[in-house]
Amino acid sequence: PASVLLKKAAKINKGSGEPNRTKVGKVTDAQLAEIAEIKKADLNAHDVDMAKRIIAGTVRSMGLEVEG
Repeated sequence: PASVLLKKAAKINKGSGEPNRTKVGKVTDAQLAEIAEIKKADLNAHDVDMAKRIIAGTVRSMGLEVEG
């Protein structure tokens, strides 16, 4: 799942219990693009930009931030 890849990229054990209040880590835009490329076939996305937007939603729901 994308959440497992994001946890590895951010080097955290689990996401935030309160993602809107407590941020637990950061991922770079390059890491986001790499994960989107890996998951593009599984997502309902035609290109990498759409896949990045879907993965970015997972990033926010886990309590992570995107840098850059």
